[in-house]
Amino acid sequence: MSQASAVLNVAVVTLFPELFGMFARTSFVKRAVSEQALRLEFEQLREHGLGRHRSVDDTPYGGGAGMVMRVDCVIAAIEAAERRLGVERAHRVLLTPQGQRFDQKAARSLAQHSAVVLVCGRYEGFDERVRAAVDHELSLGDFVLTGGEIPAMAVIEACIRFIPGVLGNELSACDESFSEQRGGKLEYPHYTRPVEYRGQEVPAILRSGDHARIEAWREQQSLERTRLRRPDLLSPERKATEEQ
Repeated sequence: MSQASAVLNVAVVTLFPELFGMFARTSFVKRAVSEQALRLEFEQLREHGLGRHRSVDDTPYGGGAGMVMRVDCVIAAIEAAERRLGVERAHRVLLTPQGQRFDQKAARSLAQHSAVVLVCGRYEGFDERVRAAVDHELSLGDFVLTGGEIPAMAVIEACIRFIPGVLGNELSACDESFSEQRGGKLEYPHYTRPVEYRGQEVPAILRSGDHARIEAWREQQSLERTRLRRPDLLSPERKATEEQ
């Protein structure tokens, strides 16, 4: 398996860098920044706008509702973000509903790059020519948000979990849903104290101390949960076995 970059340098191109303030000061993101595993920079798109009002959008050719983000403003901001990171060319990612659906595999792949520029859209989207200047397009799913800032946060947090030392316990990422170690399946159920709560008890096998049986139970539960909730994650061969 390819290793994540020891330091992930990320620049976010956005009209609203202030939205990331609390995000960068909380939980694992804060730890990654403070331990210099994550360098997080922001490029204010408005700085590359035109005219007295620093406009970064314009009416679409051919008519239609809404405004479209200008290619010249967006590319200028991307290149400025790369200069901010001190690199000639970063891995450029456009956050758009039309992109590839973001998943654990995409996060692992993105974490292998040392420098990444995330471009957050607004309005009706980007001038089509922006797409020729980026390396990747990502979407959180089949829905539309007002802008790309929330997807950018999701991408950053998912990626830093692959950077050595960020999680504290490196085994945490191994047993998560979608992990390679779990074959991409959903994670098994977890329990803690109390043993009994409103008629529901912690399974006896988890209290048995028999680690081999516990692991076998967890694998079975992981497979069953995936079959019921996300059968699309199972390979055709695994699906055929389950249906027999």
